[in-house]
Amino acid sequence: MEDIIQVSEEKMEKTLSNLLDEYAVIKAGRANPALVSRIMVDYYGVPTPMQQVANISVPEARLIQVQPWDRSMLKAVEKAIQKSDLGINPNNDGTIIRLIFPELTEERRKDLAKDIKKKGEDAKVAVRNIRRDANDKIKKAEKDGEYTEDDSKQTQDELQKATDKFIKKIDEAVEAKTKEVMTV
Repeated sequence: MEDIIQVSEEKMEKTLSNLLDEYAVIKAGRANPALVSRIMVDYYGVPTPMQQVANISVPEARLIQVQPWDRSMLKAVEKAIQKSDLGINPNNDGTIIRLIFPELTEERRKDLAKDIKKKGEDAKVAVRNIRRDANDKIKKAEKDGEYTEDDSKQTQDELQKATDKFIKKIDEAVEAKTKEVMTV
């Protein structure tokens, strides 16, 4: 009985964690090292995360500097940034690559807010699907005689409380990210 609740909560936690990871890469008009964290660089034939081949810093609110530890990697890092979905053209001065983020327009902010809400709704659907699957297991266990009716009801109540808790956390994350994006 506790296993079903625990496994379900772990899955819900992963769903929330994935949502927060997705939100970390959404540009809010401010530079954030997480924006380049998913970019893979061709490091002598091996796809390697950007932070393992370069120093990434944010000297200003709208600027990310990428300085490869091995100067011969400069072109590979620049190429990886251009291929990524960042939509920013890197400035290469021969030692450092600079990524300058433009101010977001009002229309772009609204589009990002819609995208944030959609990702939040998808996460809520995933949490509800986890609850549904767990409820199915509980009902099957009750039918097979492993649970009494009271145990089944109590477990379903605990599962609903866990679901409500994660839905609330998702709503809070959506609200916080939307506010961040809409702030000029």
